Amino acid sequence: MAIVTGRTDDGTGGSEPAGATRRTGTGIPGTTRGRGPAAPGTDRIRQPVALIRLLTGLCAIAVTLLLADYARATTGGIAADVAEAAALVPRPLAGLAGVLSTGAVLLLPVGLAARRVLGPDRRRALQQVSDGLLAAVLAYGATLALDLWADGLAPGSLITALTQGLPGDASGHTEPVYGYLAPVLAFMTASGSRERRLPWTVLTLSGLAGLAAGYATPTALLLGLLIGWTVAHGTLYAVGTPDPRPRPAEILRALQESGLRPVEVDPAGPDHYRIRQTEDRPDLDVQLLDRQAVTAAAVRRAWRRLRLRTAPHPRALRSPRTGLEHEALVTYAAVAAGVRTRRIAATAGLGPDTALIAYEHLAGRPLDRLADEEITDELLSDAWRQLARLQRREIAHRALVPSSLLVDPAGAVHLVDFADGDIAASELVLHCDIAQLLTTLALRAGAARSVRTAVSVLGPAAVGAALPLLQPIALARTTRQALKHHPTTAAAASAAASTAPGTATAAASTTTASAASTTTGTATAAASTASTASGSMPRPRAGAVPGATTTADRSPAESAPAGGDDPAGPAGGLLEEIRAEVLRTRPQAPVRPVRLERLRPRTLLAVVGGVVAGWLLIPQLFAAEDNPIAAVADADPWWLLLALAAAGLSHVASAMGFVGFVPERLDFRNVVLAQLAGAFVKLVSPGGVGGIALNTRLLQQAGIPTAQALSSVGVGQLLGLVLHLLQLGGFVYLLDLEPGGSELDALPAVVGGLAVAATLLCVVLAIPPARRWLAVRLRPLTTEVLPRLLDLLRNPARLTVGLAGQLLVSICLICCLYCCTRALGRAPSFASVAVVFLVGNAAGNVAPTPGGAGVVDGALITLLQQTASMEKGGALAAVALFRLLTLILPVLPGWAALAWLQRRRAL
Repeated sequence: MAIVTGRTDDGTGGSEPAGATRRTGTGIPGTTRGRGPAAPGTDRIRQPVALIRLLTGLCAIAVTLLLADYARATTGGIAADVAEAAALVPRPLAGLAGVLSTGAVLLLPVGLAARRVLGPDRRRALQQVSDGLLAAVLAYGATLALDLWADGLAPGSLITALTQGLPGDASGHTEPVYGYLAPVLAFMTASGSRERRLPWTVLTLSGLAGLAAGYATPTALLLGLLIGWTVAHGTLYAVGTPDPRPRPAEILRALQESGLRPVEVDPAGPDHYRIRQTEDRPDLDVQLLDRQAVTAAAVRRAWRRLRLRTAPHPRALRSPRTGLEHEALVTYAAVAAGVRTRRIAATAGLGPDTALIAYEHLAGRPLDRLADEEITDELLSDAWRQLARLQRREIAHRALVPSSLLVDPAGAVHLVDFADGDIAASELVLHCDIAQLLTTLALRAGAARSVRTAVSVLGPAAVGAALPLLQPIALARTTRQALKHHPTTAAAASAAASTAPGTATAAASTTTASAASTTTGTATAAASTASTASGSMPRPRAGAVPGATTTADRSPAESAPAGGDDPAGPAGGLLEEIRAEVLRTRPQAPVRPVRLERLRPRTLLAVVGGVVAGWLLIPQLFAAEDNPIAAVADADPWWLLLALAAAGLSHVASAMGFVGFVPERLDFRNVVLAQLAGAFVKLVSPGGVGGIALNTRLLQQAGIPTAQALSSVGVGQLLGLVLHLLQLGGFVYLLDLEPGGSELDALPAVVGGLAVAATLLCVVLAIPPARRWLAVRLRPLTTEVLPRLLDLLRNPARLTVGLAGQLLVSICLICCLYCCTRALGRAPSFASVAVVFLVGNAAGNVAPTPGGAGVVDGALITLLQQTASMEKGGALAAVALFRLLTLILPVLPGWAALAWLQRRRAL
């Protein structure tokens, strides 16, 4: 949808479209006093669409080159088919077509430039033609540069894929890039030519003539077009484009043609104008909807749509006219529902890239400009009555921020800005409107008054049903920012920073050295994620939001204060007050937040990392001299059985290492199954976050309060880190004692690493802000984890089981990797394999990829070659077999274990 003045692309306030860099002129003297905060005399803007298309073009060029190199058989087959078809064309005819098409290509820019300059608005046309000439020169230079790079530095396989032999010259070959079309396309694009049919016909015929004459390959032709298109948009973003927005005279003319009587244009903000009419007619508020504002929001809206279930449909890629039609439709629907809002006086199109919508001027002030004494309960109730009328007609506003609530001189509330609204909205989106208005009014009048007036108008059931949507991610961006600065929220955040229980439990990843670098809130977020995604939530009551849980449905463990389950996060102060007020009036209201995210940034990063890792690893598996696939097929079955047994025992050892740090009695069978389920969960979670979440959830479902559960997991992770470092040091020492071990210099390297870490710690302690940051994150370690460890010291037997389990986890996995190397006929020392695993596993736990994919594999392969003196093929085969046994094979049993635990409500 197009972006409307007064709101950003996500419908959350602000007046300038995100990403647009404007430099506007002063307008027409006598009709306007200015067009924005631009420097005088400048009339160029940098459009975000140009940057987006530049990046898209660069990616397309890179993908084309990669495919040409890696998919040589496909590209070569296409080129051969084209050459075979071109051979059927008579040479004289092909030569004549080449001459004619070349002349047409040379004359095309001249004709386009002449038409632009001789048309209306010559000043803007001259600017655009000069931009086109600059882009054409740069595009031609880019094609020459790429040709030189391909001839001198590119791999020979790429040259073969991009070129073919010249007709009648066996010693030469065609150019890697068919550069004749790039300057022409760059000129067409950068000059803003509206002609499409004739230019593209000429370019198509010229390309076909080049193929028929044998002077280009399909890939070279495609690269030429991509370079021209990409360079054009890069030029437009670098130098800017003439401001395409209409001038005040054009706005007056469009309104007069619509039957209105405007006499003066007064700027009231970017893309927002106050139009004064003759004395017998009311003033108008005009909003422009232009393509650059539309495109400025394209990426953000697409991301929100991909990420959130409640995000609006991605209308940002539609034309401004479509955005105008949508806003007008929703506004008319609101008027028909009896909602007080501005009435539409006219709509008009101003060319293909701009449209305007004119409202009758409404004399009023937004909610955030009212004095505190003016915000009465009657005013709040009136706002809720307007929303109730929308809700009855299933109309969603989506952006009930203070700027969307105008209060007229009589104290009546008007809802405005329906650009992001929807008709026939879903129940989830309607509840989001209630949650948004609850927060907006609470920021000005307090939680108690906001909830009380809402209940008096909508009823307790409707307000209670919106409670699961009362979370920051469901609110507008300006509302989230206001919550952070609200006094109640600031006090709650300060208290949470000093007393939040157990948030340091994510400071250590599973038996790795990555613990110290993990953020202190990871375990808390992971525990909340596991509780949301576990699938064991009770069936919601009638009228409740699907996926939410009521207070009556919660287990004792869930009823305990859960620092990790606070959906409000840093904004929890005011939101918690609103939640408490709603529960006073509706105790059976659902309280568990609905998961609104379809896709989390962390998950997207993990998927991308996994794809990149596979892209890099799979070619190595088949390109190695010692083919690892064949090596695995010929592996010794007895060593394979031992490796499989070691991998299976690692889950039992992990269960021992977990129960040993929990003073309460647990069902050991459930614990073992939970460790097996972790093999499934870590496919969609980076590092050891999935295991931490499952273990914390297991303890919560066992009736252990969240604070104690997080502390127990934190103790295990902390001691696991210590044991991991001790094992690494011990095996490095044993490795140095082996014959030839002194040449590895492993011990000095480890000591040097520890010295560097100590130096960094001293630097952090010497900087006061960094020292305070570290103190805040280590405070939970001293307040919760260490006291829990002291409690465990009173039970030495259980603590011994925990320590033994932590040691056995690493030993079992080391044995698995060692057996994999022996199964392939290699005989490295056990100590070298141990060092390889401990270092590689530590590197994998800080990777954001699922199961450490890519990072663990690359580290293990490299270390096996360097430390265990294995050849590349053998190292690849050993790591592939090890990852098959420890990462791939446990997935299906892990999924079954997770489902079984969920059915028994153990997770």
